[in-house]
Amino acid sequence: MESEIPPCIDVRLDSRDGGEVAFIRVDNQRKLNILGRTLMREFVATMEDVGSRENVRAIVISGAGERAWIGGANILEMAELDAQSARDFITLLHHACRAVRDCPVPVIAAIRGYTLGAGLELAAACDLRIAASDAIFGMPEVKVGIPSVIEAALLPSLIGWGRTRELLLFGENIDAAKAHEWGLIQSVVEPKALDETVETYLHALFATGPHAIRIQKKLIRRWEDLTVSDAVQAGVDAFASSFESDEPRRLMQAFRQRRSR
Repeated sequence: MESEIPPCIDVRLDSRDGGEVAFIRVDNQRKLNILGRTLMREFVATMEDVGSRENVRAIVISGAGERAWIGGANILEMAELDAQSARDFITLLHHACRAVRDCPVPVIAAIRGYTLGAGLELAAACDLRIAASDAIFGMPEVKVGIPSVIEAALLPSLIGWGRTRELLLFGENIDAAKAHEWGLIQSVVEPKALDETVETYLHALFATGPHAIRIQKKLIRRWEDLTVSDAVQAGVDAFASSFESDEPRRLMQAFRQRRSR
């Protein structure tokens, strides 16, 4: 049965040995979990709140129900825009994507169903995308008279320029198998195996150093905006900063002890 609650961003914190996992669900199930202004603002606030928690090791984003992860932005709201309000609307959506990219811990998209337009931009902003075989991806904006913008700019680095042009210029959808072939998603699994597969990735994350992971994500984020030379220097700085905590010493000693057995 479809949800009858008002659209909302649902959060569940799962405590585990070594930290917490935050499960964030976009719940606008009656309308394919589309994002309007209210949900976008709530999503940004939620990401900022969860991301500020020192004990959180990872975030998993899903959509309510089985039909959609996020089916796009609210067309009824967009149909009423003028040039200035359009700038405000799309900037708000960018803030939602940026909240994911700037989150200090890894963000995993657990995807079922339609992931279109704003949904695909938000998915591209995530660190990992794990999809069920029933997932559908697309950037259909040109079919309603607008270009694909903001975090669609991340797509060339994920799937290449040619495939990005194919998605954006024709506005046609692709299935999960093709999305995996293109490199848009890391894994495609049967729907019943989605949660288990996400847990496999979470298990691997929890086997790493929490401080190192935060440094690594911040560094990857910086690499996207730097020249190669500057990116290398940023890596030197990040490496040195990792030794400001005792995590490298502890984990390296544990590694040496395992090897000596």
